[in-house]
Amino acid sequence: MSVAKPLPHDAAKLHVTGMARYTDDVPTPKGTLHLAFGLSSIAKGRITSLDLTDVRAAEGVVRVFTAEALPAANDVSPSIHDEPLLSDGAIHYVGQPIFCVIATSHLAARKAARLAKVEYEQDTPILTVDDALAANSRFEDGPRVYAKGDIETALEIAPHRLQGTLELGGQEHFYLEGQAALALPQDNGDMVVHASTQHPTEIQHKVAEGLGVPFHAVRVEVRRMGGGFGGKESQGNALAGACAIAAQMTGKPCKMRYDRDDDMVITGKRHDFRISYDVGFDDNGRLTGVDFTHLVRCGWAQDLSLPVADRAMLHADNAYDLPAARITSHRLKTNTQSATAFRGFGGPQGLVGIERVMDHIAHHLALDPLEVRRRNFYPSGGSISGKMKVGVTPYGMEVTDSVIAELVDQLVEQSDYAARRASVAEWNASNPILKKGIALTPVKFGISFTLTHLNQAGALVHVYSDGSIHMNHGGTEMGQGLFQKVAQVAADRFGIDVGAVKITATDTGKVPNTSATAASSGSDLNGMAVKVACDTIRDRMAEHLAELYQTTPQKIVFADGQVQVGAESIPFGHAAQLCYEGRVSLSSTGFYKTPEVAWDRIKGQGRPFYYFAYGAAVSEVVVDTLSGENRILRTDILHDAGSSLNPALDIGQIEGGFVQGAGWLTMEELVWDDAGRLRTHAPSTYKIPAVADRPEVFNVHLFDNVNASETIYRSKAVGEPPFMHGTSVFLALSHALSDCGAEYPALDAPATPERLMMTADRLAQ
Repeated sequence: MSVAKPLPHDAAKLHVTGMARYTDDVPTPKGTLHLAFGLSSIAKGRITSLDLTDVRAAEGVVRVFTAEALPAANDVSPSIHDEPLLSDGAIHYVGQPIFCVIATSHLAARKAARLAKVEYEQDTPILTVDDALAANSRFEDGPRVYAKGDIETALEIAPHRLQGTLELGGQEHFYLEGQAALALPQDNGDMVVHASTQHPTEIQHKVAEGLGVPFHAVRVEVRRMGGGFGGKESQGNALAGACAIAAQMTGKPCKMRYDRDDDMVITGKRHDFRISYDVGFDDNGRLTGVDFTHLVRCGWAQDLSLPVADRAMLHADNAYDLPAARITSHRLKTNTQSATAFRGFGGPQGLVGIERVMDHIAHHLALDPLEVRRRNFYPSGGSISGKMKVGVTPYGMEVTDSVIAELVDQLVEQSDYAARRASVAEWNASNPILKKGIALTPVKFGISFTLTHLNQAGALVHVYSDGSIHMNHGGTEMGQGLFQKVAQVAADRFGIDVGAVKITATDTGKVPNTSATAASSGSDLNGMAVKVACDTIRDRMAEHLAELYQTTPQKIVFADGQVQVGAESIPFGHAAQLCYEGRVSLSSTGFYKTPEVAWDRIKGQGRPFYYFAYGAAVSEVVVDTLSGENRILRTDILHDAGSSLNPALDIGQIEGGFVQGAGWLTMEELVWDDAGRLRTHAPSTYKIPAVADRPEVFNVHLFDNVNASETIYRSKAVGEPPFMHGTSVFLALSHALSDCGAEYPALDAPATPERLMMTADRLAQ
């Protein structure tokens, strides 16, 4: 069996030897031209004068174009066509593209773009959520509200009640490979585009709209990305569109890649949130109800902000069965980069909100936060306990597959949580400066696109007459190991070694109308589509072989590289040759759509998710209260990947997700000045976790579980859920500071050393 094996990433050797080919590595034809954008220097206003004389005269410049020269649509938005490729005269944020330079080299284009003379009529920018609320600057007429039960009564009757506010910062994607695209003009006006994108079909659509041609005139190819994390779901549209338009204008191949500084200045980030809460609870910490308000800073264009904000609301319960809840979400428009998809897609922000509430309650009641969490968990159901108790989310979906209580119990034992918490208390009692903290936080994460029609996938599989297999599907490889997992599925369906399966670059000309590789659904959707295609071919082969060998198709067995036909066993390659000679089609498409999902985002009711993934993490930290310097001493994670398709790849995703999540909540700080300029726009000013920031002791295990829903081999998605394990570090830091004074720390994120030091000082006063 090829699935469930801890096989290495299909391109592991290429990665470590530097031979893996990315978009910027694609060999370019002679005469390829290079592009760069000229960017705005103000956050809000209008262009009153644009002098490009020096730009056009600069060395190496072939052509310069503005919005007036575009052949068709001036739009790169993934949603409501509110994001022009080049400014139409209005300026909405610092770094907005105004014009595009086409030159003979990357450096020449970048140098020339800085020679423009631009004059503006400036307006006062809306930069913060407070500014936006005051100006009623929104993407919807009013706030979106999801509710369950009578929240007003639930709060009034509660024996205890607390209020609080939490600031959650944004996050730069900082993919190792920056944004890049290459457009190759073809005859008859067609265009081939190589792009570093999680969404080839969206690139195809935006390029076609920009050129004024049908979708079939544009083919987009993606072999791999050097990281995406959601930052390549919609942010690549501008590069691909500009390259295709320039290629059409000049008749030459055109290429564009952002310099890292430009990348950070131009592209969107994770949405930052302000979350306010009003919670009622009893003496044991059991909630009667919680009222959340989310203020979401969305930036200047809508992009994917509405579904991101929706998902934050959908995860405001996390693993807790709330008797009554109200989540109010304000989607606020500001003159900053258009915030976009980022791993978790709003879910982490919603989850951190309820975890703060649990921590605050525990502090108020002087209880272990773990006990407060346990008393509020969704009831167990599904394959572990054999029971089918039902909890109901604030959006009306029944939770029948919860394993969070059993998973947490196992993690508590594995991590020696109780003894370590006692040890932390003992340490803090005798150490006035260095304070330790420990926290255990759970994760319940819904799997599916909340836009229901995106829950579909296609695949194309060929079996050649020598038994080798060529496969293509709509998912993209960004380092997560999707290609290897899907290859394992195909190998298992034919009973052959995974080395006989080749997955080629994602290509809109092979599999059309694909969804983005996002929402943690890559393996779920594409694995199932490939299974359907492989089973179709396998059944055709079995039928033909049964006729040849005078038996029934049901008695044909594909295993261990052989095909068992009655008493005879023949190599799979020989079987393929026989089928070819018998004029049997050895090619098939496959299609899959996720069942049972149905969601009304306006009413806030339905079943947006096919199932939930679960997990929990325990982190222990130490903080120097005089400086705020801190270390993660140990982290233990137990994560539910269902029946894992590839345990090695899944554990790697869990480790990476945790570190990235901890980085978001502890060190990655985005800073804008009062003029709307992003000041943290390079590695020198924006800190991401490095190898020394990982926990000194790092234990990651998979929870033994079978997905109650009928997914590919009963596995579970593992891309986004582990990101939220970083919450354990944030709350462990809060626990450490709680020893500095009687008041609850009310720590904001990112919990940088400066913020930790100032909080410790405040608590000590």
